[in-house]
Amino acid sequence: MARITASVYTSHVPAIGAALDLGKSAEPYWRPVFQGYEPSKAWMRANTPDVIVLVYNDHATAFSLDLIPTFAIGCAAQFKPADEGWGPRPVPMVQGHPELAAHMAQSVIQDDFDLAIANKLDVDHGLTVPLSLMFGQPDAWPCPVIPFAVNVVQYPVPSGRRCLALGQAIRKAVESFDAPLNVQVWGTGGMSHQLQGPRAGLINRDFDTAFLDQLIADPETLSRKPHIDYVREAGSEGIELVMWLIARGAMSERAPRVVHRFYHVPASNTAVGHLILENS
Repeated sequence: MARITASVYTSHVPAIGAALDLGKSAEPYWRPVFQGYEPSKAWMRANTPDVIVLVYNDHATAFSLDLIPTFAIGCAAQFKPADEGWGPRPVPMVQGHPELAAHMAQSVIQDDFDLAIANKLDVDHGLTVPLSLMFGQPDAWPCPVIPFAVNVVQYPVPSGRRCLALGQAIRKAVESFDAPLNVQVWGTGGMSHQLQGPRAGLINRDFDTAFLDQLIADPETLSRKPHIDYVREAGSEGIELVMWLIARGAMSERAPRVVHRFYHVPASNTAVGHLILENS
């Protein structure tokens, strides 16, 4: 059977992708950000999975405000980098895993989660920036990726409890797939940031640090944190952190091993958080 061996958590700041694409990663402003991912890239080279299930949010590229599914799974064989207004990022086409994605859809929907099935999906920086942070700028991504889009743009957005339970349903789906696949689940977005209004530029290091502590040690209690706490303490876009609970829910019930933890401010106008957990 397939198994989930690890989970990866990272911010997906669009300016990080631009810094990579424009060759600015060694500049003094950006160097500390990318240095924080060097241990992760080394770990990934030694632990490249067969498939990644990458949880992210679309930024009004594949889904407009006219129609936003709460949860959508990409079941196509390929996914193009999206044009977000200044052309697609110069990164490889994302290769999907239709067989596992279809199996996950079947299993998770039968577990009473209503997924939208995306048989065509352009993927934006929410998905490609995490891949670049973990794999660099290769000619081809080293493994297939299943995009798993979550609405954290248009309220109402899913609760932390729902996200943690969805991760558990994804774990069940993966473990019932009849092939010996090594699967990682990635949760992306966050950490504290607000992009508009009087609090634009808000960053809350204390909240972010406490969130990481609790995500590792007590995700069940963390999942009960109400949305208003995220918005008040972490800014309007801090709600993206509920997506990390999906990846955490996909992990084993046993305490995970912390491989790497990194936090840096600022990158553009956000806090960058990063974590790798391995199943015991």
